Order: sequence, then structure tokens, then C-alpha cells
Amino acid sequence: MGSLGQHLAVDGAGVMPVPSTVEQVTAIARKELAPLASGIDAGTVYPADVLRRFGEVGAWSSHLPENGAADLNCAIDAIGAIGEVCGASAFMAWCQNTLVWYIANSTNQALVDRLLDDAASGRLLGGTGLSNPMKSFFGIEKLKLKGRKVEGGYVVRGVLPWVSNLGPDHMFGTIFEREDAPGEIVMFVADCADPAVTLQPCQPFLAMDGTGTYGIQFRDLFVPDELILADPAGPFVKKIRAGFILLQAGMALGLIKDCIKIMQEVEAPLGHVNRYLPQQPVDFHALADELAKETSELASDPFNTDETYWRKVVALRLRAGEASVAAAHAAMLHCGARGYLKGNRAERRLREAYFVAIVTPATKQLRKMLADG
Repeated sequence: MGSLGQHLAVDGAGVMPVPSTVEQVTAIARKELAPLASGIDAGTVYPADVLRRFGEVGAWSSHLPENGAADLNCAIDAIGAIGEVCGASAFMAWCQNTLVWYIANSTNQALVDRLLDDAASGRLLGGTGLSNPMKSFFGIEKLKLKGRKVEGGYVVRGVLPWVSNLGPDHMFGTIFEREDAPGEIVMFVADCADPAVTLQPCQPFLAMDGTGTYGIQFRDLFVPDELILADPAGPFVKKIRAGFILLQAGMALGLIKDCIKIMQEVEAPLGHVNRYLPQQPVDFHALADELAKETSELASDPFNTDETYWRKVVALRLRAGEASVAAAHAAMLHCGARGYLKGNRAERRLREAYFVAIVTPATKQLRKMLADG
């Protein structure tokens, strides 16, 4: 696995270590992504080229299932490495990995043959439109997309308010309810290049405007059978849901690590007064280690069907979101007035942390899920 060690290669000088996937992702993030972080946050840059570079070194393929099993740890570590530099890009990394996760777990061989290699390598970029469906499964919203069966596929109509990591040549997975069979759901891959799909720019967000986020309108989109991920989609959603949530842990872990760095960076000039603050870098080191350990254990078995396992996944995601906000809050307090300057890393991290807490499944949804049992 890319996160567990190095491979070996032989050259003229003998055996040489080859950097792992996570090490290569880290290097690209620090060299190529870091200069773009402010532009991505402001919405002036969508880092398509860097996302493809991550794909070239295996960032989007490490979690592909093999022999009925999968391990998400390398993918989560890679998202975390990206998140240490740019929270918005960590979110896009989650979107890309989630699209690959959907495709790789589909039993539709025609879809897998058409899309998996390109998505896993980064040649095809895209995301996930499951925010509305995930809310609908827990009684928060109603499904916004409707579809009817026609020869060779379905025709889909409706509007999704926010789907991310998109562009004119991107694709994403989402779900509609059958008009001819109310209550039955179908999951499919939507092609943004189709004339029946309209990408509407969103109003500016508090942060992360360079994430390729659009409102999506489907005007009688024909979805051929080869783009159907699962029909019916209910059992498929149960299979992929833990992976969907666990991959988000990388966003939180990367952000928390950088917040610790921010606190450490101001230790020399401000440590004499910061020591009176109740939360210190050492506290977040311990919290991050605890979250990482629990994430690693759960991520090694994402197809676990035990209900206790599922509740642990939900609880972990809740703690990760709350820890992100706590770490960013502490970093801002440690920086003081310098952190309050627009463009300071601490203020960007605070805005990004709130996104980790509200992106689906949001803090309130996670609490509802645990309360409902």
C-alpha cells in the first residue's frame, strides 16, 4: 500500500527506494498545489492539472477493491496530505476518490470498462451528487431527481443545488427515484458534456470557491444502461456508504495537522501568552493520533455490514468534523490579530473547518443518524 512503505527499484547505482503514493502526493501538494491555495480559496483557480498529477502517482486508485475486499488507508492518507496544504483541494480529492469508489464497486461491467481506468488515473475528473440522496435516506429532504424507464436506459429530470469537482468534461454519480415505481431508486453516472445537463454557477461561498461547484439541471437527460451504477440502488448504497464517509476523514486529519503547525509557528513570538489558552498543540497532537488510529482500523474493512461498525463510522465522522472546528478555532486564538488578517492561513483554515463540519453528512445529520439508531 502507498501509505505503508516504499517500493524498491534498481538502477545503475543499485537498489533505490521509490517514494510511496502518499510521499509523491505530499511532494506535489507542497510544490505545485501550495502556490494555488489562495486562488482556489478565492475561486479564481480550479486545479485540474494538479488533480490529474495526483492521479498519475496513484492518488485515485489505491482504494480499488480486490477479491471482494478494500483498504482505504492510502487514499485517506493522500487526501490528508493534500489537506495539509489546501482544504478545498482535499475536498476535491474526496470527490474524485468517491467517484472512483462508485465505479469500482458497480457490477455493470460495461460502465466499469468504459470509466474506471480513466477515473482512477485522473484522466477523467469528477465528483459525487449524493448530498440530496444521503439526506433523503434519513428523512431530511426528498429526492430531487426523477427518472422514467425507456428503451435502453432512463430519462432523468430535476435539479441538484450543489455538486462539486465538476467542469464541462467531467462526470459524477448520483441517484434518482423512478417515476414509474415510486420508492425505487437508481444510481447512475451523469456526463456533464451532455447537452441535457446544465451547469449553473453558484453564489460565492464563505470559502473554497475554486472547487468546481455548480447547480445541476437535468432536462430529460437520457442515461444509457452502460452508465447505470446500480438498479436498484438500495443494496449498492449500503455497500459504498462506509467508504463514502470514511474517505472524508482525510479532509479533517490534514486540516488538523496544519492547524497544529500554525500554533507551533507562533510559539516563539507568542508562546509567553498563548500558554494561558486552554487548548495547546500537544492536545491536538493526541486527538489527531487518536482519530487517525480509529480511522485506520475502520478504513481497513469498508465492506463490513455489521451495524455496530456502521455506527462507529458515523461517530468517527462526527468527531472528525468537530475536531476540525476546534483545531482551527484554537489556531486562530493562538495567532491572535495576525490570524485575523484576510489571507492569513489561520483564517482560511477556520473557514475550511466549518465546511468539514457542514458537508454532507453534516454535524446535525450525523447526530440525527446516531439518535435514530
